[in-house]
Amino acid sequence: TDAEVSTRNKTFAEVQTERLDQAERTVLIKCPSRLNEKKLLQYLSSHGNVKSHFFFENRGISALIEFSEKSSIASLQDAVGIPGASEHHVVPFKSRLFTFTLKNPVSQHVEETPLHLSPQSHIPVKDLIEKLCLADSISSQMYILLNEYQLTEENIRLRFLACSLVRDFARAYFPDSTVKPFGSSVNTFGKLGSDVDMFLDFRDTGKHATKMKKGPFEMEYQMKRLPSERLATQRILSVIGDCLDNFGPGCANVQKILNARCPLVKFSHQPTGFQCDLSVSNSIAIRSSELLYIYGCLDSRVRALVFTIRCWARVHGLTNSAPGTWITNFSLTMMVMFFLQRRSPPIIPTLDQLKELAGEKDKHIIGGYDCSFVSDLRKIKPTKNTETLDVLLGEFFEYFGNFDFRKNSINLRKGKEVNKPESSPLYIWNPFEQDLNISKNVNQPQLEKFIAMARESAWILQKEDKTQQMINKEPWGLAALLIPFGKNSSKMKNRMKGIGSETIRSLLDSLKLNNASSQQKAVGK
Repeated sequence: TDAEVSTRNKTFAEVQTERLDQAERTVLIKCPSRLNEKKLLQYLSSHGNVKSHFFFENRGISALIEFSEKSSIASLQDAVGIPGASEHHVVPFKSRLFTFTLKNPVSQHVEETPLHLSPQSHIPVKDLIEKLCLADSISSQMYILLNEYQLTEENIRLRFLACSLVRDFARAYFPDSTVKPFGSSVNTFGKLGSDVDMFLDFRDTGKHATKMKKGPFEMEYQMKRLPSERLATQRILSVIGDCLDNFGPGCANVQKILNARCPLVKFSHQPTGFQCDLSVSNSIAIRSSELLYIYGCLDSRVRALVFTIRCWARVHGLTNSAPGTWITNFSLTMMVMFFLQRRSPPIIPTLDQLKELAGEKDKHIIGGYDCSFVSDLRKIKPTKNTETLDVLLGEFFEYFGNFDFRKNSINLRKGKEVNKPESSPLYIWNPFEQDLNISKNVNQPQLEKFIAMARESAWILQKEDKTQQMINKEPWGLAALLIPFGKNSSKMKNRMKGIGSETIRSLLDSLKLNNASSQQKAVGK
């Protein structure tokens, strides 16, 4: 929306701080089924000014209420009772999650008006395809897809609230800690329904550094010492995980995965409806979130193209939510960024160019890696490139359908194809940890499937007769790309008739190959 675009000059840190602050002034209420909105707000206002609110469906109706002042929450909590322990005994942890029921329900349902509920999930692909067919260009189809899938204002608030509620637990042990979302919840590329990645942060916002300089003594806390940072992380997460499991209202299916490369606690947060992953501060992951935030804010075509390619990849089974040899959404997003850096003129700057623009405050060296780049969007010159999304979509498929993956790797720092440092089928440099390949998991058959699908998609877009398809009420443009190609394979063979081109033969072979190998896999399971 336009409102979003105008706020998009804020730095990543400013947006984070505002949202975390907003979440601290927020409560979540499970509402009675027959609810009079005016009465609810009237009652809540007796505890302080309600700055904003919305309703959503989650096993009944819930309301997110943001107060202007944090003190209003304490006032409300003073009025809230503890559930009677008739059949259940309760853990008396007082959170910001409440259940409201009507004292005398009958008298009140007269003035019932339907509540506006904010959707927290996106429409199914088949409904999306119907919407896309009504658009007038591929470009508007892509913006429709973006609008249907992107996080809404309300959903973002719920994500920050989930973090804030977990933080209330962490603060029982570590009073200065914060819990912040990272990844898709904050990088402008999050899709409705995606998990919330959050991390526990113990770093004090530099407020102690200045005080320590005063006085004649070097002073420090006595703290428990452990042989490694990893062990400290595992112990902290283990205790917080137990805490959520034993005392957390609405925290279910808590799993501690402490031996992973990045130890984490997975749980389902029922009051907000999110699947959550909690880990301990990972500075590089935060820098990646901010880098994507910058790219997403620079030009509206960036997000439209990323959402489109990710939806396309999901439909064709190129990505999968389970870990495996598939291309991940993160790798796919980086491939789109690289493609946009390679346009002439480029649509987004390279990471090295963003580093050139970095000021003193933007300098970040993490674990020996230079993670500096400019944070102020206003310092980045807007692109002179005017290509439409119609063009960019076709060109994306064309570019990667013919990319020399055997020889070249994808490097976002330089914005150049560079020789592969090692033989992984797909090599995408980690933008910050320069010795890592973020797509190391991808195997050759998966890469070949991606190339084949990209070629087929480029081909469909080139050959298409939009007016004819609209007259025949056939899916066209992006809609035609979101239907699994196997369903039209007879059409596909017809289209190939009389074309002796090697690429198409190899394309069909690779498609057969992939089907065969995926069937084998399915059988092998």
